[in-house]
Amino acid sequence: MLELLWLLLPVAAASGWMAGRRAANAPQRRMGGRLSADYFRGLNHLLNEQPDKAIEVFIRMLEAEGETVEIHLALGSLFRRRGEVDRAIRIHQNLIARPTLSPSQRAEALQELGIDYARAGLYDRAEEIFQELTEVRAHAERALHELLDIYQQERDWEKAIDTARRLASRTGQSHDLQIAHYHCELAEELRAAGDASHALSQVSKALSADAGCVRASMLQGDLENARGNTKAALRAYRRVTDQDPAYLPEVLERLRVGYAAQGRDGEYRDYLKDQLERSQAIAPVLALADIVREQEGERAASEFIVEQLQVLPSLRGLDRVIDLSLVTTEGRTHQVLEVLHRLVAQLVADKPLYRCGHCGFDGKTLHWQCPSCKQWSSVKPIQGIEGV
Repeated sequence: MLELLWLLLPVAAASGWMAGRRAANAPQRRMGGRLSADYFRGLNHLLNEQPDKAIEVFIRMLEAEGETVEIHLALGSLFRRRGEVDRAIRIHQNLIARPTLSPSQRAEALQELGIDYARAGLYDRAEEIFQELTEVRAHAERALHELLDIYQQERDWEKAIDTARRLASRTGQSHDLQIAHYHCELAEELRAAGDASHALSQVSKALSADAGCVRASMLQGDLENARGNTKAALRAYRRVTDQDPAYLPEVLERLRVGYAAQGRDGEYRDYLKDQLERSQAIAPVLALADIVREQEGERAASEFIVEQLQVLPSLRGLDRVIDLSLVTTEGRTHQVLEVLHRLVAQLVADKPLYRCGHCGFDGKTLHWQCPSCKQWSSVKPIQGIEGV
């Protein structure tokens, strides 16, 4: 409520100034009554924390002429921020209908109406307005940003690609990362439709747009695997750690299966050892521990993890050590380890696996676009003591 009052006070002040200005140019008996009374009535509503009534008073006071356009725009924006999009739309529609608006004022009002429509989910109307505004120099960049958001909401990836390129051309700022993801979205749709060939074509376009696109490499690997091309799939998966080592946990199981299918288990172990020096994740440690366990037993695997934990503390590593130690202990020690195992396992189960580096959103599912801040490639596997 206080935030709303602070937003309305400048509107009230502007209304009072307008009333005073008109009073200086109008017959005294006309301005001395109705407008002044309305102005003070509006202020009274504000002081009594009745912002809705205050807004109604100010709207009735103002005429949609050039000198009051800014106040109407402010009121419409205020309604939109409060979630009253219908009221914002009515204000901006009425404003645009006025024949006295200058071209710049009309463009400003159109932009606000387009934003209203988009927030209300009326994307077709919003798109029409923003397409018109892309031809207005002062509003083109904002219009393209709004169009890009609309196409993402509608999952119209072809239009999103075209708009991102237009935006990059106008601003000089790269949108290659987003364009790569749009191609990946198209590839996902094609894969779901059973069209692997065209899906791979979209993946290639994604990598051409952004050679560092981890998602494209993982998609390429999955598509090649589905076609039985294990060697090509392994190349794609191995590329991931060169693009961003943080995503190593996402491809380790895929790599293990691929190397095993080709009888190249030794190469997989060498790969894991190499990743120990490059990665801050516990995942390659645990993968190597599985191999040690198969070849040398539980005790050797436990000792290997303990050695690594001195350099890379990890709850998941501790949980695995306890699990391995349960096999080689008995009596009271075994009972204590069982209790610890339950506690640590619960701690691990409650921890998120992924976190957005832009807004801090976390969860247990990998999102290529953050559900919170809508940034692309900002959600990654968590590293460190609570990480994977």
